Amino acid sequence: MIAAQEPVQRPLDARLLVVDSRGRITETPRTRWLDQMDAGDLVIANDAATIPASLHGVHLATGAAIEVRLAGFTSQAKGATVGPIDVRRFAAVVFGEGDFRTRTEDRPLPPPLKTGDHLAFGDLSASIEALLDHPRFVSIRFAGSSAGIWEGIARRGRPIQYAHVTAPLALWDVWTPIAALPVAFEPPSAGFVLDWKMIRAIRERGIKFATITLAAGISSTGDAELDRRLPLDEPYWIPEATALAVRTRAAGARVVAIGTTVVRALEHSAAVHGMVRAGDGLADQRVGHGSRLRVVDAIISGTHEPDSSHYQLLRAFADDETLVRVSAALESGAFRTHEFGDSVLIESARQSVCGSSHSRKRRDDLVATAA
Repeated sequence: MIAAQEPVQRPLDARLLVVDSRGRITETPRTRWLDQMDAGDLVIANDAATIPASLHGVHLATGAAIEVRLAGFTSQAKGATVGPIDVRRFAAVVFGEGDFRTRTEDRPLPPPLKTGDHLAFGDLSASIEALLDHPRFVSIRFAGSSAGIWEGIARRGRPIQYAHVTAPLALWDVWTPIAALPVAFEPPSAGFVLDWKMIRAIRERGIKFATITLAAGISSTGDAELDRRLPLDEPYWIPEATALAVRTRAAGARVVAIGTTVVRALEHSAAVHGMVRAGDGLADQRVGHGSRLRVVDAIISGTHEPDSSHYQLLRAFADDETLVRVSAALESGAFRTHEFGDSVLIESARQSVCGSSHSRKRRDDLVATAA
């Protein structure tokens, strides 16, 4: 696989690797992903908008240049809402001098940080509220009113960016077409498969469409030990219409998650309440090998390396042998990785037993045609 280097959300040449419930692998243009859906299927996407969560400033105690990447809402308690949000307090990853042009893994540590240290980002200021058991990981508290903090972040911040994308990102580069509430720290990038024309086509084909909102966190800290904590706890909100659509879908109809964040929200709600319930929650679970999927039958996701938290979630949908074959197909086919890359669609293995006979026959026909 190769990293996608250009901030193009929906490249016309994007590809989709399809893995059905029996582990069979085919390839199709990503623009044709709707052909993999059946009438009655329920497609659910995350409508969170991405905030400019990278702030460059100064550590006032030493005068050293730093970059702070906001990573989570530390003021969120279990059951708290994703909005309105207390924007005074965040979990954050702090780097020393430099920017996205240096690989995250190679970024220097910040100067030694202590509780009470002050940070300045132009006219936006913050202090370190707590150290979170790692030299780069802290809780920070911004000074001022919520409105002033939002204004300062909007003016001083930039989208979090990694070295594989060579051109500086603009904020609109990291917003999906359905972006709404600004609560994500990095884009729920699986949603780049969507546009408004596609959503209209979804409805015209008798496929259902719904949304959730989850405050998607960061995908990498540059430190292996800290990366093992990912994903951090993420607040979410499920609308009543979405919960009802999940509960009342027709027998044999699949729930198809656009991205790992949707899986986390739906599966957390079902685990806590016994079913998907409307309202707020805090996704604090790990979904992966050994997880029981109560709700989601298939996932559309970006392509990711095996050491990433996104890849680990895919282990809930397919066994390791299948995922090894998927990785080999992605590698041999030079698929593009990361947020602006190609995509995979993986159907849960349980669908080979639980799926409707119509759905199985249709997908068998698609596989035979592709072969």
